[in-house]
Amino acid sequence: MTSGTTRRLSVSLQADRVTSKGFAATRWRVADLQSGDGGPHPLDLQLTLTERAAYRFNLTSDAPRLFVNAGDADGEPCPASISASQEVAAAWLDGEQRVLEVAMPLAIQAWLEAYMARHGEAPDEGRKKKRKGAGRAREHTP
Repeated sequence: MTSGTTRRLSVSLQADRVTSKGFAATRWRVADLQSGDGGPHPLDLQLTLTERAAYRFNLTSDAPRLFVNAGDADGEPCPASISASQEVAAAWLDGEQRVLEVAMPLAIQAWLEAYMARHGEAPDEGRKKKRKGAGRAREHTP
């Protein structure tokens, strides 16, 4: 599926055995990311207007990333969704989901830039101007 706001990507995972301080563990990583349904785990990357600030932050970083929700942190990984937003990935982590990251391909970066150009940057929240004396205890003089 490919539209102005959705891209179909397929994810392949790989398990690596690592040893740290005498303990062996399995570390999962995204081994391959390709466009379309060609891989074992096809997912839709859906862009939303509410995440534009997070997309811009990601695109301006040294190494833009995609984040894969790989299911429950304790079990075998099963990719369920993908995002270009660190805020979405943080919410997944807060829900005790396993999150894997992978470098964002240049084609996806260009598509994301085009989306941002078409829909505009996120509005600047900025700081709200407080009324003089608001939030402070006032001194009363009789």
